[in-house]
Amino acid sequence: MIKILVIDDEANIVRLVRDYLEQAGYRVLIASNAETGLHILRRESPDLLVLDLGLPDRDGWDLTRLIRADRQLAAIPI
Repeated sequence: MIKILVIDDEANIVRLVRDYLEQAGYRVLIASNAETGLHILRRESPDLLVLDLGLPDRDGWDLTRLIRADRQLAAIPI
């Protein structure tokens, strides 16, 4: 089953995105901040990342640069 990680701090948006993705047959992982999202990325190796740019602990663009600089994570589509 394809795994998608959604990193967003807005509960309503997360719920909506999760519902649509699960209805489409995907396994959805959720994180509400960048630190937790990075931990899940490393542990679960999702097939796709859906990322909010305005996270409470780190800018989404910053997180994208960090992911792209990490050899283990760089190939994950965002």
